[in-house]
Amino acid sequence: MPRTKPPFRADHVGSLLRPAALKAARGKRERGEISAAELAAVEDREIEKVIRKQEDIGLRSVTDGEFRRAFWNYDFLGKLSGVEVYLGERKIKFQGRQPKPMMLRVIGKLGADGAHPMTEHFKFVAAHAKAMPKMTIPSPSSLHFRYGRDAVPASIYPAMDDFYRDLGESYRAVVRAFADAGCRYLQLDEVNFAYLCDPKLRAFVAERGDDPQTLPHIYARMINAAISDVPADMTKAMHLCRGNFQSSFVASGGYEPVAEILFNEIDIDAYFMEYDSDRAGGFEPLRFVPKRKIVVLGLVTSKSGTLESKDAIKRRIDEAAKFVELEQLCLSPQCGFASSEEGNILAEDEQWAKLRRIVEVADEVWG
Repeated sequence: MPRTKPPFRADHVGSLLRPAALKAARGKRERGEISAAELAAVEDREIEKVIRKQEDIGLRSVTDGEFRRAFWNYDFLGKLSGVEVYLGERKIKFQGRQPKPMMLRVIGKLGADGAHPMTEHFKFVAAHAKAMPKMTIPSPSSLHFRYGRDAVPASIYPAMDDFYRDLGESYRAVVRAFADAGCRYLQLDEVNFAYLCDPKLRAFVAERGDDPQTLPHIYARMINAAISDVPADMTKAMHLCRGNFQSSFVASGGYEPVAEILFNEIDIDAYFMEYDSDRAGGFEPLRFVPKRKIVVLGLVTSKSGTLESKDAIKRRIDEAAKFVELEQLCLSPQCGFASSEEGNILAEDEQWAKLRRIVEVADEVWG
C-alpha cells in the first residue's frame, strides 16, 4: 500500500549535488566578489529549481538539497547559542579524501531560546513546494562524539550530565521553532550510533575516557529531549550512516550492537538506514523494530553513479522483509548525495536516475 504521510515509499535522505551555478557563486562569495545578498539570490533560484526537479520525478517529500550549507552538520551546530566552529585537527578520519578540518567547541552555556537561522531555510522550502517539505539537521550527538570532553571545557560544564541536559534542551527549543514554522517532517542525521558499531571507534572513545556501552543510552536521552515538544502530527525520522564525504566513509559494522536501544529507547517514528554495502551488515537487527515504526531501506548507493537494477533492489527488499513486515518498509538512497558542498563522485544525471529508480521500484513493490 502507498503511504499518505512521511516517510513515503520512495523517499530520500536530503542533500543533493550542488549545481555549477551555485558552486560558482559560493566561490565568488568566498573571494569577496559578490555580496551575501547576491549569493542568497542564487541559492534561492537554485533551490526553487531543485524543488521542482524532486517533484517532477515523483518524490513526495522535498528538501532544499542543503544548498545553503557547506557541511551537513557544522552549519547547523555552529549556529547554536554557546557553540563555535573553528579549524583544527580531525581525530576521526575518512578512508580516503579528508574534509576541510572544521571542528566544534562549546564557548558558553548552551542557550535554549529556539533562535536559529535555519528556521528561515525551512520556511523558504515550505513556501515553494507542493510536496511535503522536509527539514534535515544533525543529531545532538554530533556535538559530542567526535571530540568528547575536549569540546566541552570543565570551566563551563564541570559535570558532563549538565552539558547533555542543556544540549537536549537547546535542541528541544530549536525543534519546536521548526514545528511552529510549519515543519511536520523532521530528520535527525545520526552517524554516531552507526560509528558505535565499529570496534575501532568503540576503542577510540574508550581510550579517551568515554564508555561505548553507555554513550548510546546518553545519546538516546538527548534525542528524546530534542523531540519532546513537537506536535502529534510531526514525523520524527533519523538517518544512520557510516560517513559520507566525496564517496568515502569512516566506519564499518552491522547495527547489532545498538539495535535494541536504537529501535526501542528512542522516540523516533522512522529510520533511514544505510544498507548499500557489506559494511552495514545484514538485516537481522531489524527484528527489534516495533510494529508502529517504519524503516526506510537505503539500498541505492549515493557513493557511485552505477545504477542498481530493479530486480536487485527488490531482492534486497524481500530479504529485509524476513525480519520486519513489508508494510513497515520504504526505499531511499543510503545517504545524501552531498554531505558537504563538494558532493560525492557521480554526475547530476546519475543522481536523478537513482532517485527515479527508487520511485519506480517503490511503485512496483507497494503500488
